[in-house]
Amino acid sequence: MHKSVLLKESIAILNPQPGELFIDGTIGSGGHSEAILEKIGPSGKLLGIDWDKNAIERLKIEKFKDFKNVVLVHGNYADLPKVSQSLKADGLIVDLGFSSEQLNGKGISFLKDEVLDMRYDAENSLTAAEVINSFNEKDLADIFWKYGEERFSRQISKKIVGERKGGRILTTFELIEIIKKAVPKFYERGRLHPATRVFQALRIYVNRELENLETLLKNLDKIVKNKPPHQTQICATGTRDNKSALWCGGKGRVAIISFHSLEDRLVKNYFRQMAKEGYAEILTKKPITPTEEEIRNNPRSRSAKMRAIIMKY
Repeated sequence: MHKSVLLKESIAILNPQPGELFIDGTIGSGGHSEAILEKIGPSGKLLGIDWDKNAIERLKIEKFKDFKNVVLVHGNYADLPKVSQSLKADGLIVDLGFSSEQLNGKGISFLKDEVLDMRYDAENSLTAAEVINSFNEKDLADIFWKYGEERFSRQISKKIVGERKGGRILTTFELIEIIKKAVPKFYERGRLHPATRVFQALRIYVNRELENLETLLKNLDKIVKNKPPHQTQICATGTRDNKSALWCGGKGRVAIISFHSLEDRLVKNYFRQMAKEGYAEILTKKPITPTEEEIRNNPRSRSAKMRAIIMKY
């Protein structure tokens, strides 16, 4: 069963209030959304979106079938400005990890022998197998380096192009064996599996993960609430404040959980630039990471980092 990462920490920093509108941009198995719904209550509203159509269908008939204040949409978080139809949210959470259910049958994991697919959305025509079998040596090396920071990217891409002359590379284990042949022996004895970075790079490239994340970050002002700093606002405590209160009405909160350095760097840089230009206030001076207890209970959480901001205008 999939376990939501940084669940308590994300709810604490987003601080959902009764009657608020929240968006879960990667609803997956619905763990974060369930916790949000408990806070916003029946007077609040939740919009959940996910690129995995099966995940949306499961949630509609299982977890949220009796919730009238939940709207579930099959789509990508990059499309949120269009999906939300100008209804700006009080809070947005985006968990960039993939759920346990998404590991099954798609060739995302290098621990299972499966078809090289890697698509979150089956309607996306480009599969990992098509990339591996049709892209030239230079393009493959560029993908492995840019999206996986794989230092042996050239050697691996050269070996792939050579091996595929004898037949198409169609499964995860076929690709893993080629990677092992291409890298030095000491690489196999390292902390990470030798295929980790190549599989990460392919998954990111096939699903356009960094491009979609950047689109989301560029459009946060269209997705969550913001108000000019000179406008007096009524805060959750019942007091009035121009600038210092964290949970004033009209100020949208955003929390993004990333799982590798490329995502985290992108989020950090955008949040810093927004804060520098006065559009947002950073709520996490340093990224929030899982506790040792959470890592023990959910080893997949070990690389998670959460950054959060509150919109100002």
